[in-house]
Amino acid sequence: MELSARVLTADGLGGRILKVNHAGENGAVNIYSGQILMARLRAPSIVSELQEFRGHEERHREIFATELKQRGVRRCRSYVLCGVGGYVLGLFTGLFGRGAIAATTVAVERVVLSHLRKQLEVLEGRDALASAAVRAIVSEEQEHHDRSKTHAIASPFWLTVLAPVVSVATEAVIWAGMRL
Repeated sequence: MELSARVLTADGLGGRILKVNHAGENGAVNIYSGQILMARLRAPSIVSELQEFRGHEERHREIFATELKQRGVRRCRSYVLCGVGGYVLGLFTGLFGRGAIAATTVAVERVVLSHLRKQLEVLEGRDALASAAVRAIVSEEQEHHDRSKTHAIASPFWLTVLAPVVSVATEAVIWAGMRL
């Protein structure tokens, strides 16, 4: 993870990471909300799984919100943008059904998991509380990736076409969030 001097001094490294993760979790909650709405029509068999995943993301968002509050740090400026963008992405991908929904989750979680692992490396020995907050969500994010991949494999078209676009967009949102 490339971190500029500006990022390191804003609210402290741990604070910056927590702010961006909090905004990202808001995006994830809203991706699932949009997908659930569309899946009721296009892929009803996965609605309960999407609701389960959204529940995890709501809990993750709360973990980061609590840590930010304890630090007296405001949420990231990209919080609302992540929410709106996530909802639009969820609606759009939900239109195409189960394969597109699964490919989106695989792409987002692949990027997120990579960033979380890098964050843990950077935070280790620097900020135990931020590290604990990040560590608290990793296993569920991995579960979302792995379970969705089993659905996505059945629709390789979406993994080939949609996943790279979603991955680049997710990287861009994280990059911007670290700098806002």
